Amino acid sequence: MTRDAPHLYRAERPKAFIDAVVAIAMTLLILPLMDSVADLDDASVSTADWFVDHRWQLTSFVLSFVLIAMFWLNHQRLFSGVEHVTTGLLWICMAWLLSIVWLPVATALSGRADGEDPLVKGIYIGSLIATAAIGLIHRLYLREHSELHNLTPDVLRSGLAADIAMCVLFSIALVVAVLVPVVGYLALLVMFLMGPAQSLLLRILPAR
Repeated sequence: MTRDAPHLYRAERPKAFIDAVVAIAMTLLILPLMDSVADLDDASVSTADWFVDHRWQLTSFVLSFVLIAMFWLNHQRLFSGVEHVTTGLLWICMAWLLSIVWLPVATALSGRADGEDPLVKGIYIGSLIATAAIGLIHRLYLREHSELHNLTPDVLRSGLAADIAMCVLFSIALVVAVLVPVVGYLALLVMFLMGPAQSLLLRILPAR
């Protein structure tokens, strides 16, 4: 805690805590698959059968691992310039971590439930929207509290465009996945439009 600003705290411990929680969440993704390996004890179930029977669990595991890694990388890039935190920023971080820790549950649901269930699709992709939206709140908070970081306005503006693009594209994926069942989670491929969407938003967002 700094002497001249008692409401500010150094960011090292929160950063380490966040990294640890994200690492645990990524590890939890594998647990449903670990439990299902017991199926191989049945002599009638071959390794090939196991891969076929659990193909969506495997797919959802890899997808969620990549998405959490993406969220963490974005968070790391943002917080690399953060030197101090406030109580308000810490609570935003806790909300973001809550959404990250929930993702293994949403992943397990999507891996085991009927792939046509719109509620499961809504829970899974909705969870991604929540994580992206809280990331956007992180950046907006830091944009208004320049005393906490050494990030330049251009860096914040570029990140803001990326956060908004992510929220919009995940929302589009949710609508497509629910309304067009045959597409399902393939709607998440819309995320490949992140680059063009960010570039478009950079032209729209006003410079500070």
